[in-house]
Amino acid sequence: MLERLKSLRTLDLEVASRASIAVVVPLVVLVFVGRIDWAAYAAFGAMTSLYGRSEPYRLRARTVSVAAACMLASVTAGLAMSVTEAALPALVLGLVFVITAGILVASTYGLFPGTPIFFVFAYLVCAQVPAPANEVLPRLLVAVASAALAWLLTMSGWAARRLAGDRSGDLFKQLPRTPVLRPAAYRDGQVWFTILQNLVGVLIAGGLALASGIGHPYWAVVSVVAVLPPPRAAHSISRAVHRIVGTALGVMVTALVLLPGPSVWVLIVVIAISQFGAEILIGKHYGAALLFVTPLALTVAHLASPTAVPTLLVDRVVETALGGVVAVLIVLAARGAVRLGERRPA
Repeated sequence: MLERLKSLRTLDLEVASRASIAVVVPLVVLVFVGRIDWAAYAAFGAMTSLYGRSEPYRLRARTVSVAAACMLASVTAGLAMSVTEAALPALVLGLVFVITAGILVASTYGLFPGTPIFFVFAYLVCAQVPAPANEVLPRLLVAVASAALAWLLTMSGWAARRLAGDRSGDLFKQLPRTPVLRPAAYRDGQVWFTILQNLVGVLIAGGLALASGIGHPYWAVVSVVAVLPPPRAAHSISRAVHRIVGTALGVMVTALVLLPGPSVWVLIVVIAISQFGAEILIGKHYGAALLFVTPLALTVAHLASPTAVPTLLVDRVVETALGGVVAVLIVLAARGAVRLGERRPA
């Protein structure tokens, strides 16, 4: 048991280190070329490294490749919306497509996390960051290069273990995660029920955020997608509570970082530490992980599209609470529907 716990800690450190390197290296390059305003594209490409955790390398290659393709497709869709200055109906249609495709792909290939949270986040942020037509290709190439680096880092353990004679291979033999390939996932009623829940939730939360005039309505949408569970997972209200409380505390941490107006190098260090801490804690306590996830998300958003820090922080708390409440209502409605179905006679 002690040896297994030691292996688990080693795995956490390895995954967290890879994720931090994957996001920091592209950001440092952007600083040197004077385009830190492209930080969002580098960060979203780097999120490829968040997939394939503890999977055998043969299966991990498939998982990470699928995740990279979905991340880049989401970035591309967001860029298309930005450069064409798409109207709200087009943005909503794009969001519906990203959520639907994201859940179908995650269910088909057994991705973890099984929600489209990162795809939705990438699409919405890239859609709201202004992008001139002559910069679409270089911005997209930044995301591609970042995703490629993340892919290589995620698979780097294979080469390292081969060079070391696979002396540490037992780590992955003890902790395998075997993603189940389900080609017929599109026929699963639970998958479509989850898609319906997400679409209803984001339309309600996004509509309320827009009606209230909040400056960053996409945070409410992201909050809904983050709280709602993947198909066949338990519908837990505690996750929404953790997200609201964890985000509020995370905003306080972010305030300590952003309000003094630090240099870009300090912000990159904050991103690296936040990415590392989030990966260490995300599988242990969702609320605690948000102490790192929130500064990470807000710092990346601030680098990509600078805005008044107090406004950014307040919007994040208010919209997260709004999205969390909507998600809770969706969860309660789903529970009620299940119970009603169970009571009906065959």
